[in-house]
Amino acid sequence: MPAPYSGGCQCGAVRYEITSEPTGLTVCHCTDCQRQSASAFGMSLRVPTASVRFTKGTPKTFSFAGDSGRPKVGAFCPDCGTRLYHILAPTAPSTTIKAGTLDNPSAFKPVVHIWTRSKQPWVPIPDGMLQYEKGAPDQAVVDKAWAERKP
Repeated sequence: MPAPYSGGCQCGAVRYEITSEPTGLTVCHCTDCQRQSASAFGMSLRVPTASVRFTKGTPKTFSFAGDSGRPKVGAFCPDCGTRLYHILAPTAPSTTIKAGTLDNPSAFKPVVHIWTRSKQPWVPIPDGMLQYEKGAPDQAVVDKAWAERKP
C-alpha cells in the first residue's frame, strides 16, 4: 500500500495525511512511551516532517525531556487527548507518528525494539528482531533493516 497514509485521533477531531513513505517503525519500551500509551510500549512510525499535513483540526503540543534526556515535543488531540506524534524540534527532518493512530496500523511491521532495559518482563521480542537497551547506537543499522524488510 503506497502513500498517502491517513490517520487521526480517537474522537475524529484531528486527522492527518502522510504523503511520502515512512523511513522506519520502532517499538519503544521507555517509561515515557509506556506512560503516554497507557500500555507496555509505544510504536513510532518515522516519516519526513515535510510529508505530514493535518487535514482536520489542530493538535495541541507540549515539551518534555525523554528518557534519553533529549528535549521532545509531543502532540495530542485537544478534545480526546490521543497522542499523535513526537518530534525532537520544530525544524527536525523527521516526525514520529504514533503508529496506532493510522487508519491501517497493520500496514507496517517494526524492525527494532529500543529501551528494552525498561521493557515489561512479560513482553516477548520476536527472534531476530533488532533490540537495544537504550536507543539505537547506530541508526544506519536500523535504516538498513527497514530497507531490507519483507512486507
